[in-house]
Amino acid sequence: MVRAEFFNRDLSWLSFNERVLQEAGNAEVPLLERIKFLSIYSSNLDEFYRVRMPVLLALAKLSKKEKNHVSIPENLLTDANQLIHRQQQEYGRILKHHIIPDLHQNKINFIYGVPIPEILHEEIGNYFASTVLAFLQPIDLKKARSSFFPLNNQLYFLVNLVQDGEERTFLLNIPTPELPRFYKIVHENETFVVFIDDIIYHNLQLLFKGSIINGCFSFKITRNAEIDLKDEYTGDLAKQIEKQLQKRDFGLATRFLHQPGIPEDTMQLLVDKFNLQHANLVEGGRYHNLKDLITFPVGDQKLSNADWPKLDYPKWADGQSLHEQILQKDIIIHPPYHAYNSVLRFFNEAANDPTVHEIYITLYRVASDSKIVNALISAAKNGKKVFVLVELKARFDEANNIKWAKKMKQAGVEISYSVTALKVHAKIALVKRKIADRTIYTGLLATGNFNEATANFYTDHILMTGHKEMLREMELLFMFLSKRVKPTDPELIKFNCLLVAQFNLQPVFIELIRKEVAAAKKGKPAAILIKLNNLEEKVLITELYKAAAAGVKIDLIIRGICRLVPGVEGLSENIRVTRIVDRYLEHGRIFVFHQQGKDALYLGSADWMNRNIYRRIEVCFPVLDEDIKKEILAILKLQLADNVKAVTIDRQMNNIPLKIKGERVQSQEEIYRYLRRKND
Repeated sequence: MVRAEFFNRDLSWLSFNERVLQEAGNAEVPLLERIKFLSIYSSNLDEFYRVRMPVLLALAKLSKKEKNHVSIPENLLTDANQLIHRQQQEYGRILKHHIIPDLHQNKINFIYGVPIPEILHEEIGNYFASTVLAFLQPIDLKKARSSFFPLNNQLYFLVNLVQDGEERTFLLNIPTPELPRFYKIVHENETFVVFIDDIIYHNLQLLFKGSIINGCFSFKITRNAEIDLKDEYTGDLAKQIEKQLQKRDFGLATRFLHQPGIPEDTMQLLVDKFNLQHANLVEGGRYHNLKDLITFPVGDQKLSNADWPKLDYPKWADGQSLHEQILQKDIIIHPPYHAYNSVLRFFNEAANDPTVHEIYITLYRVASDSKIVNALISAAKNGKKVFVLVELKARFDEANNIKWAKKMKQAGVEISYSVTALKVHAKIALVKRKIADRTIYTGLLATGNFNEATANFYTDHILMTGHKEMLREMELLFMFLSKRVKPTDPELIKFNCLLVAQFNLQPVFIELIRKEVAAAKKGKPAAILIKLNNLEEKVLITELYKAAAAGVKIDLIIRGICRLVPGVEGLSENIRVTRIVDRYLEHGRIFVFHQQGKDALYLGSADWMNRNIYRRIEVCFPVLDEDIKKEILAILKLQLADNVKAVTIDRQMNNIPLKIKGERVQSQEEIYRYLRRKND
């Protein structure tokens, strides 16, 4: 076999974001949906600067010897910056030359980079004086306390002015946390959308009365989020990178994004005042935080996606509980095509069923107004034992998770937090009933979080089952998790049905891959189909390379990071990598191994990344019901046939659109139709 090759994970992630940007520029996508894709791209890029750029900046300071030790590309930081710059240029082109003109054709005037029309001056003046002015807090930079810190990703103006004959520089907040980013005005059958930034800029003279304003420039500072280098590097190298990070002050600034034209002396004042010596100083446009486009205040059905009413499944059965339906036959739902009602019903029934004695669940990202958590609180108040493992280190959701954990604890819920060095990313729930002298188990196993908000736009799969062996293994796992210890001897707990990271997940996947290799070597049909969010972990990728070299046909549907390089002669000729970006975020993890036509099929929470395989508790589970197995295989078949929203990834990491031959297949639309037919 040819020596294994691997894409860089960060450049691969930027390649995924480029695919998002392609949808924003796709004229076939409804106009308001294209604006949403611009928002998603911007949000993703902000996260990249918070999570990944600190690592790239630290890596750039390592010696060549240290970089070569782990095959870090020599020009990684430069390559990433160049790729981002190219994408940003394309972003601006799409917005200015396509989105804004198309809005104008539909009598929607998006005021972007031009003066506010005179016909709007009176209304925006009133809005500024009556509403915006209450939230403005100008700070004289030369007099500001040394401890003042611009907030992460918060928008500011830098205002240079002359006041009483003295040159002064003010920092002025743009209050988007408190007020909408956009202000809508309807005037003579036309809609105008104005940035709050421009409303403030237009009225600066009211704020700084008697001053001469010499310049006003927008900016924001992006700071790093917590990163765990052990996810990627080990030993001395991790320590070296950590040393680089520790040289930075608290709240490492990774990017200072600013409007062009800031005078050199003013820029130096900012760098010194806010310790930006190690940040990327990036000259951008006039407006930042364009992720706020997700709140663009125009609704027009003809400029939006066609409505797909959610499917109610399983159907309501008078006099029969969902619990009884599950015991008769396994049930699977596929949000967001299916409504989330049955999941809510599962917990609501458990909270109020007198035969229920115990409820167990893992919570990773909790909805801000979680109905599931309210059901758990009711269950505890109704005298049931409720055990909840809350992951406090779910990035960017820590505060919300802590809030709900406190509320549950006050209600009598037994709360456990994962240990510092081990995240629990599994999505599982178990209910135990006592009926006569029998204990009856029902459970949920999912590919995505128990979160009714994200269920509206994440494609996931949730299995409802009464399978005794599987659920008893789940109970065993909850007993282990309640001890809040890292697994030191995986052999102490045996899982036969479930695949659990830290225990048997990676070894079983390797064994399943090798069985396909054995079949291929005997000249028998052999195939693997895997769908993931991210594919990074080298051991499993290497096993896929070996399988492909042995003749196993491999299809991969990878939404985001993909370190596997397809199409390399003698290594990965038999591997095709597909990426799908459409109205919903592809989030389900599915694993299919041919096994002489028997199709061993697993679902689960685990991507094939270092953190998922080595540093988290993840759960994958077999699909044993033949009808459900056929349903999932049908969904995968539609995704592999997609020639509208799918692209293939080539050896250079490019997103290559598929040529449409014959019938157009847009997989998400076809999946909805397929499930609707089944539901009728």
